[in-house]
Amino acid sequence: MVLEALGSALLGLVLAGVAAHRLAHRMPARSLVLATGVAGSLFGAFVTHSALGPGNLLVILAGATVVSVASLSLLLRPAGRLRRRSLVA
Repeated sequence: MVLEALGSALLGLVLAGVAAHRLAHRMPARSLVLATGVAGSLFGAFVTHSALGPGNLLVILAGATVVSVASLSLLLRPAGRLRRRSLVA
């Protein structure tokens, strides 16, 4: 279980680092991105481990990846300016 936690935390850190580097113009502060990636990954590993039990390391890391990416996607800001359309005809 310690290996699962360390592996998922490292995986979340790597995913967050890649997201912060590739999407720097669309992400908030780097520290928030890194913390969100690690927390999402640990939560995903916990949920997957609770559902499947021990012994499924690759599946648990896959669950950690999915939750981490989903958490990081919530931090994305729009690429350009938002354009409001008038509903007046």
